[in-house]
Amino acid sequence: MRRRQFIKHTAMVAGGALLPAYAASAAGRGSHEKSGRVVRLADNGATLMNPMMGWTLYYYSHFPNSYADAVLEPNDQLLDFPGISSVYMRLTWDLLEPEEGVFNWTVLDTPAQRWIDRGKQIAIRITCSESWHRWATPKWVHDAGAKGYFYDDGGQIHDDGELWEPDFNDHVFLDKLDRFLEAMARRYDGNPNVAYIDIGSFGLWGEGHTLGTKIEYPDEVKIKHIDLHLKHFKKTLLAVSDDIIGATAKGADFPVTNYAIEHGITLRDDSILVSRKTPYFHTELMGVCWPKLPVIIEHDHYAGWKSRGVWTGHHLYNSVMDYHASYLSIQAPPREFLHDNREHVERINRKLGYRLVASEVQLPAEIAPNVPFECRVRLGNDGVAPCYPGGYVCITLKDFTDAIVGVFVFDRFCVRDLKPAGKDALAYQELTADFVVKWEINGLAAPTRIPAGMGAAFLSIGQLDGTPVFQLPLDGNDGSNRYRIAEVRIG
Repeated sequence: MRRRQFIKHTAMVAGGALLPAYAASAAGRGSHEKSGRVVRLADNGATLMNPMMGWTLYYYSHFPNSYADAVLEPNDQLLDFPGISSVYMRLTWDLLEPEEGVFNWTVLDTPAQRWIDRGKQIAIRITCSESWHRWATPKWVHDAGAKGYFYDDGGQIHDDGELWEPDFNDHVFLDKLDRFLEAMARRYDGNPNVAYIDIGSFGLWGEGHTLGTKIEYPDEVKIKHIDLHLKHFKKTLLAVSDDIIGATAKGADFPVTNYAIEHGITLRDDSILVSRKTPYFHTELMGVCWPKLPVIIEHDHYAGWKSRGVWTGHHLYNSVMDYHASYLSIQAPPREFLHDNREHVERINRKLGYRLVASEVQLPAEIAPNVPFECRVRLGNDGVAPCYPGGYVCITLKDFTDAIVGVFVFDRFCVRDLKPAGKDALAYQELTADFVVKWEINGLAAPTRIPAGMGAAFLSIGQLDGTPVFQLPLDGNDGSNRYRIAEVRIG
């Protein structure tokens, strides 16, 4: 059964400017006679590029020269891969601060600008412990007196170990990290080109576990690292790996992740689909997160997947559905992955994040000045996650010269409140509003009158002032994410 809910309000428009609205009761809507024609709309199947969702391309992953940075030329921004919205920069601390107080931001900013120029965002993780590099935490931190552990790749701690992991609770380490995060936040916190920043300072690969040394830390230490990031990053979305509770822990009630979510930090799951028997562990945990915050998932390294014979695109699709994921990361040579899995990519693009779908718009064929007219929009979310940024439906009128002459915003309903369909049938919500084109206000001519004649109506979703934000799966985009739905005569 598809649910319907009428949300009605009335507003007056003078020359396209919204005047104060009064709230009208939804009672009696069943007996209210609706005027105008119904325009039926169809999802055209397009891949949408919208805020807080999409595929994440790995440019740096663990170490330089691994994925996109190894296979893409500087002028190749992978525009043929549908749905890539962000580019991931996973780097070690020592690459960005090789000497204390001396920063090398260019290693991050240079490739980032190539993608930002194409309208993409970046995501950042800075790690302090790696399995390939001894001094992920800069050596100067160790030389300043920070405690830590030399160990070999087999996990044996001894003085001749090839790798070094800091004591994640050491005060010297935490003090130096605090200063680094302060400098990083000055550059990137609140930067609109940054989609999110991972809390990567705790654990091997920044994943929140200590598989290298196998040293266990209490939750209080993990929360210290969360608090350091909260101290400096007050605007940009933060994320933390679910492995901070333990790689095989089950359930949803864990102090560290609960603390993170309560403070507006989202969760990510790294290297899902490592095995066919247990593709992933933490759907229950993500069930606490996704109604509030966009979930991030990262699949296992593609080459390893294939060599172990555990790769299936169906598992990847199911992980998006089960996690209600908004971001999906690619740990693979991207064109190889796309070539092998184009069908799965296109299928995932129909569900990943949110997908705002309008199936019907009802509005008059002719709009008379000073006479209220009714608009009705039937709207749903066919994705797996809420539309976290929120937005408002708008009908825009343009005249025969393509000039905007009327803006009518359904300002009483935020699309964040649309229930995502996920695996269920798409449930529509009906928004109904009465508007008036006022050619006269209190006996005076309206400051800017809508001219009489033929025009066109456009549908968009965006800011309260009518500025479009979201791409919709509709034909007729005017280039600004307004979608032509019908001709209208005014006057």
